[in-house]
Amino acid sequence: MIEPAELESWILHEDERLLVVNKPGDVVCHPSKHGPWSSLVGAAREHAGLETIHLVFRLDRETSGVVVLAKDPRMASRLQKAMQDRRVGKTYVAVLSGQLAEATTVDQPLGDDTGSPVFMKSAVRSDGQASATRFEPLTTGGGFTLARVTTETGRKHQIRAHAQWLGHSVVGDKIYGPDARLYLEFIDGGWTPALEARLLLARQALHCARIDLNPAGLPFAFEAPLPPDMREFCERHGLRLPEGGFASG
Repeated sequence: MIEPAELESWILHEDERLLVVNKPGDVVCHPSKHGPWSSLVGAAREHAGLETIHLVFRLDRETSGVVVLAKDPRMASRLQKAMQDRRVGKTYVAVLSGQLAEATTVDQPLGDDTGSPVFMKSAVRSDGQASATRFEPLTTGGGFTLARVTTETGRKHQIRAHAQWLGHSVVGDKIYGPDARLYLEFIDGGWTPALEARLLLARQALHCARIDLNPAGLPFAFEAPLPPDMREFCERHGLRLPEGGFASG
């Protein structure tokens, strides 16, 4: 459950039309059956005192970083249209397994992975939807890569599925990491030493570091610093964080 003061500590920007937060990597975005304070949308709605609040840019539960919510339908529609037209800049940061030698764009179609034991998994398949993701190594060390990631499309689990196809899965990814069955093991028994030994991090090391609304005609660019768990992992494995931040260069 989210505490009111906790939500307030996540706020990056708030005005009469927008609420922007830095979501931790253990918070679900969409409303749940456990009441308003069990999800980001529900808690944001209670915080703003509104009957409805619009989730414009969502993140998977275990992905941290910038989330933008609109307080009125007109702003929500404007931003959703801007997203469809690719007029919003989104920059992610990921810790990848292995050392990625050079910047690489994965241009591979994605669809449902019908052979996976996890039903919601995506995979590269010839009859899938066009998808493109660019991975740029910022630093490597200890068998890992800290990468800046940008997407040209917005498919389900796109970054994680393309990272797996590339052979550099996101560290801590229970579905697209060493074995999708680890996700089922986690659902059944929670986080265990055995899972920690395989996954190294309790959640996927993926963070939305920046959302730029300037291309959409709004004078805002929101940034969220790397969260403590990813920062500590980088420090432990000799991955030096860039001094200039993570905005695309």
